[in-house]
Amino acid sequence: MQFDNDYKGFSFMKDGPLDMRMNPSERLTAREIINKWSEDALGKIFKELGEETRWRQAAKTIVIARKKQSIETTKQLSDIICGMVTGRGKLHPATLIFQALRICVNKELEVLEEGLTKAMKWLAPHGRIGAICFHSLEDRIVKNIFRTAATPVKEGKEKLAPMMKLLTKKPLIPTLKEIRMNPRARSAKLRFAEKIWSN
Repeated sequence: MQFDNDYKGFSFMKDGPLDMRMNPSERLTAREIINKWSEDALGKIFKELGEETRWRQAAKTIVIARKKQSIETTKQLSDIICGMVTGRGKLHPATLIFQALRICVNKELEVLEEGLTKAMKWLAPHGRIGAICFHSLEDRIVKNIFRTAATPVKEGKEKLAPMMKLLTKKPLIPTLKEIRMNPRARSAKLRFAEKIWSN
């Protein structure tokens, strides 16, 4: 629902302030990152959190643009990124940059890892847990956490039974019918695991 509102600045499709905070009490905003972080720091998050292939170019273009004028809105940022791209692919040119900023501002990957680990700990024996992800970085974390929990643990010479059992070796993905009904589901991946014993 945050993407449907312009006041949070999550979407490049609507003009709004460069905020992107899920929790308004947090201090870090996308505006601060874009206007104050170094070119190297920008490039790093675009590469690692956005998996943007043009991360160097994007960081350099933003640093040059902000010297002329502070970048305050999603439209400003989107126009700057679009200006460095010739032609259009399947994705809007600003998609991965905005993804990287949102993940960074909200510490999404750290929150996911911590939340999933705690949820498995509190799960009752034979209880099941599912995690739905919308991009590869999240899905990789879920896959690794579930796999680790489903691997037998060595304690001295003994091998302890794994805490979890994988219920989905490969993630469940939406059908074409689901995607037609809800286009945002197109990148969704769902994984399930079941708890074997209580820790």
